[in-house]
Amino acid sequence: MDYLVALASDSGAWAALATLLVMEVVLGIDNLIFISILTNKLPEAHRARTQRLGIGLALVMRLGLLARSR
Repeated sequence: MDYLVALASDSGAWAALATLLVMEVVLGIDNLIFISILTNKLPEAHRARTQRLGIGLALVMRLGLLARSR
């Protein structure tokens, strides 16, 4: 329990968390833009499904990489 209190009061840990959050937001927006540009070339009937699949796979991959980096 003392470790968690020390970690919560460490400014370096908060800076690392803020950096990670900003990176995740930027990468999420980048994924949305990239996937929508690619799916605009598909027929209208397939766009929504392909966009959901692409965003879902990007999310799963990012979560997997975050889990592995611990």
